[in-house]
Amino acid sequence: MSEPFDIRQFPGLPPEVVTAFEAQQAALETAQFEAAVERAARQHEQAVGAEKDTFITELKALVEKLESQVADHRRTKFGPKSEKLNSDQLELALEDQEIAIAETQEKIDAVQDKIDQLDKDKKPRKPRKPRTLPEGLPRVERVIEPDSILCPCGCGDMVKIGEDRSARLDYIPAKYQVIVTIRPKYACPKGRAGVVQAKAPAHLLENSWPTERLLAQVAVAKFCDFTPLNRQAVAMARNGLPMDRSVLSDWMGRTGALIEPVVEHMASVLLKGSTRLYVDETTAPVLDPGRGKTKTGYFWAVLRDDRGWNGPAPPGVVFHYRPGRSGEYAAEILDGFNGTIQVDAYGGYTALGTSKRTGGKPLKLAYCWAHGRRALIKAQPKSGSPIIDEALLRIAAIYRVEADIRGLPPDDRRAVRQERSRPLVDEFFAWLIAQAGRVSRKSDLGKALAYMVRRQEGFRLFLENGHVDMDSNLVENAIRSPAMTRRNALFAGHDAGARSWSRFASLIGTCRMNGVEPYAYLVDLFTKLACGHLDKDIDALMPWAYAAKSEDVSSSVTP
Repeated sequence: MSEPFDIRQFPGLPPEVVTAFEAQQAALETAQFEAAVERAARQHEQAVGAEKDTFITELKALVEKLESQVADHRRTKFGPKSEKLNSDQLELALEDQEIAIAETQEKIDAVQDKIDQLDKDKKPRKPRKPRTLPEGLPRVERVIEPDSILCPCGCGDMVKIGEDRSARLDYIPAKYQVIVTIRPKYACPKGRAGVVQAKAPAHLLENSWPTERLLAQVAVAKFCDFTPLNRQAVAMARNGLPMDRSVLSDWMGRTGALIEPVVEHMASVLLKGSTRLYVDETTAPVLDPGRGKTKTGYFWAVLRDDRGWNGPAPPGVVFHYRPGRSGEYAAEILDGFNGTIQVDAYGGYTALGTSKRTGGKPLKLAYCWAHGRRALIKAQPKSGSPIIDEALLRIAAIYRVEADIRGLPPDDRRAVRQERSRPLVDEFFAWLIAQAGRVSRKSDLGKALAYMVRRQEGFRLFLENGHVDMDSNLVENAIRSPAMTRRNALFAGHDAGARSWSRFASLIGTCRMNGVEPYAYLVDLFTKLACGHLDKDIDALMPWAYAAKSEDVSSSVTP
């Protein structure tokens, strides 16, 4: 910029001329300054607008991405495709999709915050309302005081008029410690009496390091939280306890042997104290050292749950490991049981309902409507099928009746079913037989229709017995836990290891059904086993007995 012209360098000019010139020059400089400020402001607004447009474009792209992810999540969870996924695959898919949705939402919030900062006239967004934390968690309060509460007016300290509270969830890492037990010895100073010393406390695993609490933690981590022992060993080393996986395996093997009588008694209680049981099986890959490969064993689940008709017996589930899926294993496991079993249409159960059955009278087989429904959905072509759509609507109508009578006594359930469900079932099978005659038996749809038509008697059994449910979904839910452990551990290393696996799964599965925290129960169980409680009262060691005791304690404490 050039130097301003100085008129005073010309002497002799009239003062009024000099004054007028200087006034014009000052006005010119002011106008130039205001123009520069206006130009800078306009350039700033243009830059802010361009930046805002960039953020808005990014925001639109993120919103489109979020909408697509939410649509994928809905299709996975609610769409027909979910019927083709097993429960483990479905959980993994939903988990990863929900993580992706949360990540995109976080990016959207960050971009929106940047846009809000550029838009000064816009009110700040309200913060997201935090979720309520469980009341049972311990609370640690920390008070953050101002640097000074001295009042600027000089009147002294300010007075507290209120406070703001915010709660956040914290985590305390695992900490291992060594408990050193000291038992002093006492003797008569004159040598006239023997030595006095307290008895050594009983341990579940004598001459071994772990306390009952540590054993319970390892068991829960492996069989409830699905963390294999080798990963637990890595985590222990990270927290200051170098531990070889083989040591953990030794602990679990010895503990599995000690809980065997408890699980066997629980299995006996389920068989002898029930007239209706759920039965299902799932694969259990086991290493076959002779071939260097895995062989397919099976966990057979036997479950009792009478809450559907408000029965007095507590729910429970026992997993039995067997090296195969032959019906002989089902007969062996159910030896001594007489009543009804709710099962899928696997042929291994068929002989149990005939006079060929050994170990008791012929059982009644109540087939699962959910399996029949899945067979229809699986047979549906991509273009759709009005036959399958109609079948699903008819089945849904029957399920609506079941929802209305859940929890009612057996006689009431049977009466309502005879009045409302029987006509629906009769019409359904009459319609189904008619449709089966129109469809090729070799087609997927023909096979799905024949699946239910051939087993009509078993599908109708729930109409005659108020203790029976329409499906075996309860036992399918129960076998998810061993399936999740299988997914993480890949396979069991030996048949004996698989049997130990099934015992822990039985205790933890029954804890879940009775609302019992597995770790607390296992600590109590291991402590009682160490103290010889097994020979005193084995019934008190059942998970449902622990649940009843916990309820009694809480009710006595509650004012």
